[in-house]
Amino acid sequence: MFGPPGSGKGTYASRLSVKLGVPHISTGDLVREEIKNQTEMGKRINDYSSRGLLVPDNVICQLLQKRISQPDCARGFILDGFPRTIPQAQELEKISTTDLVINLRVPDTVIIERLESRLTCRSCGSIYNERFLKPRIAGRCDKCDGQLYQREDDHPNVIQQRLELYRKQTQPLLEYYLRKNQVRNISNNETHVPPEKVVEEIINMIQAERN
Repeated sequence: MFGPPGSGKGTYASRLSVKLGVPHISTGDLVREEIKNQTEMGKRINDYSSRGLLVPDNVICQLLQKRISQPDCARGFILDGFPRTIPQAQELEKISTTDLVINLRVPDTVIIERLESRLTCRSCGSIYNERFLKPRIAGRCDKCDGQLYQREDDHPNVIQQRLELYRKQTQPLLEYYLRKNQVRNISNNETHVPPEKVVEEIINMIQAERN
């Protein structure tokens, strides 16, 4: 899943995972899990972070390789949040193949409106929205009853900076996959489109590629 912050990558990927019967893998979640469990890899990652250093791409790929070697990935998987750079894509190619890059195209105005009201579960990371995707109980996660909060980088004064950084860092990666003819665009110019509608469009696109 490819797209700017707030484009819906995690929301759509989690729903696609259920419908397609393949796991949704977020490298951010893998990293947090290793740190939480205080594994040797988690300690290494925490050491990089504590020194203000980026975690090396090969370390992230080691985590990813460990995850995709599990039986539930035998039929495939959905990646969310990785790769973000060409070197990361090249590292990924050493351990797996990429079938499709679903590129979510969403105007900045829509993204800003979404992120201003986005809520995230502190426990499981599920995503909600105060305007368009409300939890059943205000402030609580439907899945695990965890506390919902607004991330600091979802405040309006930070969102535009994140979008500009995304374009600067990831445009070369998009062009990299375009040259491989692996990019398929999904456009969404409206704020209130139900996630299920976009997911259905993505599934139809995947099925068309298979035929």
